[in-house]
Amino acid sequence: MSVVLPLIVCAFLISGCTRHSEVVVETPGGTIRGIETDGVHRFLGVRYAEPPTGKLRWKPPVPILKWEGVLDADEFGPWCPQFDFERRQEGEVHSGEGWTIFRNVPSNHASQEDCLSVNVFTAAADGTKKPVMVFLHGNALGSSYPMYDGTDMAKGGVVYVSINYRLHSLGIFAHPSLTEDAKPDEPLGRYAEMDRLEALRWVQRNIAAFGGDPTQVTLAGNSEGGAAILQLLSNPAAQGLFHRAIVQSGNGWWAPLSHQQHEELGCYLASLSGLNGCDSTAEELRSLEWSEIPATGPYTIDERQRTIGATQAIESGRVLDVPLLIGWNDFDGSSLRYSPQEVIDHTHPEVLAAYDTNKPMQDLAYEIYTDLHSGAPARWVANKLQDGEPVYLYLYTYVISWDRDSVRGAEHGYEVPHALSTLEEMLDDTFPFLSKVLLDDEDRQMTYVMHHCWLSFVKTGKPSCPGAPDWPAYNRDSDKLMKLNLEPKIVSGFRARQLDAQEMHRSHYFEQVKKSIRRLLAEGV
Repeated sequence: MSVVLPLIVCAFLISGCTRHSEVVVETPGGTIRGIETDGVHRFLGVRYAEPPTGKLRWKPPVPILKWEGVLDADEFGPWCPQFDFERRQEGEVHSGEGWTIFRNVPSNHASQEDCLSVNVFTAAADGTKKPVMVFLHGNALGSSYPMYDGTDMAKGGVVYVSINYRLHSLGIFAHPSLTEDAKPDEPLGRYAEMDRLEALRWVQRNIAAFGGDPTQVTLAGNSEGGAAILQLLSNPAAQGLFHRAIVQSGNGWWAPLSHQQHEELGCYLASLSGLNGCDSTAEELRSLEWSEIPATGPYTIDERQRTIGATQAIESGRVLDVPLLIGWNDFDGSSLRYSPQEVIDHTHPEVLAAYDTNKPMQDLAYEIYTDLHSGAPARWVANKLQDGEPVYLYLYTYVISWDRDSVRGAEHGYEVPHALSTLEEMLDDTFPFLSKVLLDDEDRQMTYVMHHCWLSFVKTGKPSCPGAPDWPAYNRDSDKLMKLNLEPKIVSGFRARQLDAQEMHRSHYFEQVKKSIRRLLAEGV
């Protein structure tokens, strides 16, 4: 049970004085001291595993089960190592179908390798067990980014947890010397997934102390975080760690590298880092500064913990059976990292025939890319899983007021601050009162709609949106989804011709990815 201590701390900001009270909670691992602000208890930067540095780099996370004394949790932990995405043009960015390598891009100032932490947001204990939401961020940010704040989720009656986990080449990496160094049964390569599993185990052990119900955990995420959830759904090690899932623009179609191919890629990255390729030792690799290692993150299987890829597992029904909310944004193509011409060149002729090729090339490419990487896989997943627990399919189309004259639709990730009700916090973090200048009533109404859609799913396993009709579970025969905008509505057969064509020829896409990877391994960048 949390105890509010008498100490009050006042931080004088432009917006006034924010009052913070200390709060203490007793967990199975020990005592944690956080802060209370505006009725929400925050426990920030709580380590769930030992620092993955030195000999623990590219090793499964080592859980922290107990600690001595009182653990202070009043500040966010650092983001896991990553480059500064806004400055990527200062380095080298090389992309192909299914892969991207960032080299010599400046590091993000907020990140460091000692980063495995969770944050918990919860209202004061009231004797009830609250549903839990664990959110996985995308691969260019960290859990302390204002977009992922859990204040309004906590005010809505949910215990909200955000986590940091290894990213890019520190989170997905293989090399012959690391394989040789590992124990015979030790999982390899997919360290980001291992971190997510360990964070979910931390939630199972500890969340009841924060008022959360460990039997009602919803795992949610966008972009890479959404893709990670589909991968966890197909990983038997995740059994019992979460009970509902929300996948926001999370792909679902992958042609995984074998472990041998992953090792070959690791040899190449070692060479780019100044080492001797496949002859680099584990000690040499672990002695590199993390910023010296080119950043990439292909989808792989390690042939130990994972013997088949997530797409194959979903295809064959070998997944955890939980209620699922899944969908995409109508301009997810904003995340495109290679040229529009390449998109069109790599598209199967019968897929291309399903589109209006008289459109400007850039418009056509963005449309194809959105369908291929987000829309068609989301609908395909819904179709494959429809015979189990209910699956709810959505399309998000709302464009923020100040962007309506400059973008093609709802960009990749733009639904997140509406769903978590963090849009105003994001803007005011940049400059206090900025939200009052930029947001209009429609923007705030969209946040109200989306936030309650997500809250209802976390609490009940079925989304219910203000002002919307009843949201039916997905069925391929009726092919219905919820179109999320200011006035949500049910749509049948949305872009059926295009999405059917993408699904029918997804093997062509997989072959394009495999060719691109083989070319990278043979020729480099």
